[in-house]
Amino acid sequence: MVLQSNYPSGQTGVNHEAAYMTSQTRRHFLAALPALTAFGQTKPLEIAAVEIWQLHGHHDATRGVDQQYQANPLHIYDELRPKPYADGQRAIQNAAVSAYYLKIKTDGGPDGLYGPIDKEVAIVVDEQLRPFLLKKDALAQEKLWDQLYRSNRHARRGFFLMAISAVDHALWDLRGRYFKTPVYRLLGGPTRQSIEAYASCLGYSLEPDKAQMRAGQLKAAGYRYQKWFLAYGPGDGPEGLKKNVDLVRVLRETVGEDTELMFDVYSGWDLTYALEWAKRVERYRPRWIEEATQAEKIDSFAQLRKGTSIPVASGEHIQGRWEVYDYLKAGALSVVQCDPEWCGGTTELLKICTIASLFDVPVIPHGHSLHAALHLIASQSPAVCPLAEYLILKMRSYYHFEKNPPVPTQAHFALPNGPGYGIEFDETKIEKQELVRWN
Repeated sequence: MVLQSNYPSGQTGVNHEAAYMTSQTRRHFLAALPALTAFGQTKPLEIAAVEIWQLHGHHDATRGVDQQYQANPLHIYDELRPKPYADGQRAIQNAAVSAYYLKIKTDGGPDGLYGPIDKEVAIVVDEQLRPFLLKKDALAQEKLWDQLYRSNRHARRGFFLMAISAVDHALWDLRGRYFKTPVYRLLGGPTRQSIEAYASCLGYSLEPDKAQMRAGQLKAAGYRYQKWFLAYGPGDGPEGLKKNVDLVRVLRETVGEDTELMFDVYSGWDLTYALEWAKRVERYRPRWIEEATQAEKIDSFAQLRKGTSIPVASGEHIQGRWEVYDYLKAGALSVVQCDPEWCGGTTELLKICTIASLFDVPVIPHGHSLHAALHLIASQSPAVCPLAEYLILKMRSYYHFEKNPPVPTQAHFALPNGPGYGIEFDETKIEKQELVRWN
């Protein structure tokens, strides 16, 4: 690497330039040389291997409580609608746990690591994407994403797009390790010192006294935003609707006016039901109603947004910038919630953020997984990505095999400092690991 000298001698080169530096500046400069050299790299960094690793272990699991179901599209059928839930006897059980992680190796460079990923996604990566990726340049981010997307006619949604997402994240981790910096810095951040999280309460009992207790605890723990998962839908009749309304009232009375309350129904309602619920709870000022009906019904979302003052949120089942644009063009969303693990990865979610910013609509990524979401949020303006979702119960064991899983303190995530996504395994928790192949 040669740096052009600005000194009268006209000499060039690192040593001549360094001669004019103070000793302290010289030390900083030399320490930065590996990164500077990497950024000047023009030779391709070839992908040498794409591996799926399955880890096995055990963890303590709580049984008997925190198993509250949420509204579901299938619950319109009597035989598929569960009985009302109530917490039972709490019991601790030693349960088996396993997880799939994707590792991408390069010829002479660092590895990229990402997970956990779903088994169905791992199969697509191994059977269809792995052969295509071998010998490709791991640093050619935009080209690789575009080629993967164009490689299959079903790439626009579902498991294939989720597989592209997994590969995209492993490659972002690889690039972060290559350039020795966190992913959010490669994406343009950081934009803040920490990331605020909202408490996502999937699984908590909706029994009024239990919900009151948990909401109070979350507020005391520093959460200014709480999301609750309503359990009843059209199949439950007027009694179910009343329970959905009463829960909103109970929670508002519990947390007061200075805590935001959001509600999720997992596509379990229809437009008529959603409008009736909204009319009855507007006075309690919900922050949003999420996935009021199935994702393909854009017009229903648009009519709901026009018919209530409650903001309308959706996105975890909206995949790709084109679908997001269709929603926003129709005036159907107040909040975009695409999931980086499902929508095409960080590379695609960056584009989605740009599109959403044109409509002045925030992006709050669906948070069933955290690594990619946190780095993406940290790279964006707080006006574009103001919050992260934290699924409290799920995250107790989701990152079981990792040394330093992301955990908020007083409802805030500290920005990670390690290269890439900073994923490291805790070898003491891995009882068995195996390289898995499906072809």
